[in-house]
Amino acid sequence: MSKNAMTTIFLKECMADSLLKLMKEKDISKITIDEIAAGAGVNRSTWFRNFDTKNEALTFKLVQIWNRWADEHDVIERNKLTVKNSLDFFSFNYENRKILDTLYHAGLDTVIYEAFIEIMMPRFIVDPKECYEARFYSFGLYGLLEEWIKRDYAESPKEMANMFIKFCVEPFS
Repeated sequence: MSKNAMTTIFLKECMADSLLKLMKEKDISKITIDEIAAGAGVNRSTWFRNFDTKNEALTFKLVQIWNRWADEHDVIERNKLTVKNSLDFFSFNYENRKILDTLYHAGLDTVIYEAFIEIMMPRFIVDPKECYEARFYSFGLYGLLEEWIKRDYAESPKEMANMFIKFCVEPFS
């Protein structure tokens, strides 16, 4: 990766981190771009050069966190979440529950879903079966994740993965 690309990713993460920090203090609708930029140590034009919306910044952050986590945990199928690696999905989300809670309680559950769609749906799938499979797993996993968040992560990541596998194997039992 080029130095410019690394710098851009770093700046984008700084801005997303600034936004997340501000969200702990006030409603996202009241947070200004100037506040986000100041917190990140950049100017307004840097924000607008990189993001169109606050949601886009938050989605970017979740995808970056996933990529780092996947690297650290040697996740092989990082862009295709399946029954086989559902434990990775739930473990990742459990370890990052503070960010998920911040987003969910701010009414930004769509940001969480958008991040996982970006992760799970390779950009250029030609095979219709792969498209349907990716959507199936992304909606199913997200549905379980949302309920798990609502229930304050009452089950362990392993219990959630086992539940998902059971639903996939025996959907009507």
